[in-house]
Amino acid sequence: MTSETTVADTAPEPPISDPPKGLRGHPWLTLLTVAIGVTMVALDGTIVAIANPAIQKDLGASLADVQWITNGYLLALAVALITAGKLGDRFGHRQTFLIGVVGFAASSAAIGFSGDVALVVGFRVLQGLCGALLMPAALGLLRAAFPVEKLNMAIGIWGAVIGASTAAGPIVGGLLVEHVNWQSVFFINLPVGVLALVLGLIILVDHRAKNAPRSFDLPGIVLLSGAMFCLIWALIKATDWQWGSAKTLGFLGLSAVLFLVFVLWEKRTREPLLPMSIFRSVPLTAGTVLMVLMAFGFMGGLFFVTFYLQNVHGMTPVNSGLHLLPLTATMIVSSPIAGALITRFGARVPLVAAMTLTAVSMFGLSRLEVGTGTVEMSVWFALLGFGLGPVMVGATEVIVGNAPIEHAGVAGGLQQAAMQVGGSLGTAVLGAIMAGKVDDTLPDKWAKAGLPPMKPEQAAKASDAVAVGIPPAPKGTPPEILGKITSVTHDTFVSGMGLAFGVAAVVSVVAALVAVLTKSGDNAEAGGGGVHI
Repeated sequence: MTSETTVADTAPEPPISDPPKGLRGHPWLTLLTVAIGVTMVALDGTIVAIANPAIQKDLGASLADVQWITNGYLLALAVALITAGKLGDRFGHRQTFLIGVVGFAASSAAIGFSGDVALVVGFRVLQGLCGALLMPAALGLLRAAFPVEKLNMAIGIWGAVIGASTAAGPIVGGLLVEHVNWQSVFFINLPVGVLALVLGLIILVDHRAKNAPRSFDLPGIVLLSGAMFCLIWALIKATDWQWGSAKTLGFLGLSAVLFLVFVLWEKRTREPLLPMSIFRSVPLTAGTVLMVLMAFGFMGGLFFVTFYLQNVHGMTPVNSGLHLLPLTATMIVSSPIAGALITRFGARVPLVAAMTLTAVSMFGLSRLEVGTGTVEMSVWFALLGFGLGPVMVGATEVIVGNAPIEHAGVAGGLQQAAMQVGGSLGTAVLGAIMAGKVDDTLPDKWAKAGLPPMKPEQAAKASDAVAVGIPPAPKGTPPEILGKITSVTHDTFVSGMGLAFGVAAVVSVVAALVAVLTKSGDNAEAGGGGVHI
């Protein structure tokens, strides 16, 4: 007999659907179906970045327009994730998943047929909203379909699919843009979406707990959506506005106020959008913080790796994607292995070990130099993959497994939202660190190379170019001068990237300490009980 109390109903409630017979409701076929659907969203997170230059040229878009093609999608996805998870809890994860699949594929096709950049941006926002419907529903379906002893392995395979799809984006995108056109980057989602829809209609079963929410928290949706929008928007624009500017601080302050009001409202309302009681679970809260910190280092750090490979080493997008295959391959291998280890030993030890390995690899990446060879890079990328795979799986299991079954969708949305916030925060903060390092070191390196002094406005433009590894040299620059500028640029960029990875490594160490507070969910089985405190 345990002394733990529960926030939700004390008696476990089975799903209201009948046990699976044949294909319908089969756990592993359910995993296959949701993995195919999730592939579209994960692939789209990176594949579109490769297509942006071609879109800009073909549609005559401005730099701001191209930024909105990415930012509109990220904003819609991040803002809607928890609300979309609630929709799944309220109306059923099967329906929510299928609507998300259809909407994502249809909006992808609409983008491909668009001849105006405003339409592209608009349909990208719709894509983000549909992706938000799809992702938490996928986790909700897995949570309900698998027994406790198999759930971790399922989440491991699910995580491997996401990792592989995310890393494959630059390679697939580069091949499609180079050999077909930019529209094909979006049209590729059509056959994937059709396959996911057909399998979903045949295989997926709607699992809903008897005490699933019956009402909808509209004020909570407005408050949380507003808070998330202000936070992500401030992080996206911080580089342009400067961190200390009134705009950045204003949006961050408004976000904090809206989050506070949201928490106060959720404690008062009868059926809240995001029940604050779930955060009484220390492991669930730790898992959420861990996901933010992991995404901070991973997405923030890898943001610079693409510039390092392409602008410093002169690789094509496809070649740079191939150089990241050690990272992809080890994530694919380590994710299901992590699921098995977590099932056998619990989440805490594998998560602490994985985040420690992630920190070691980040420290290794901080030591990359201009002339670092493929072998050394591959070692650190491989170690990073071995660390990230288990964290992706373990943190997801900790969040979803420690939530009551009636809040599985909200927990899935929380997991994805934490990852989006962490990634945006990492890109913004590490980007600011990079920019600051470039501003500090570029003038001295420039002068030591014997290059002519720059005017203030020239120095500002040069710093922006150097921060992404591009030599600030106009056309017609004499070869010997161009060589010096290139050398200074690459040295400065690598020093900034090293500092950024060093900070990411420290954050990873903090995440390893947070991982000590995690544990596998007591309620991981379908129809599990409440949140333990």
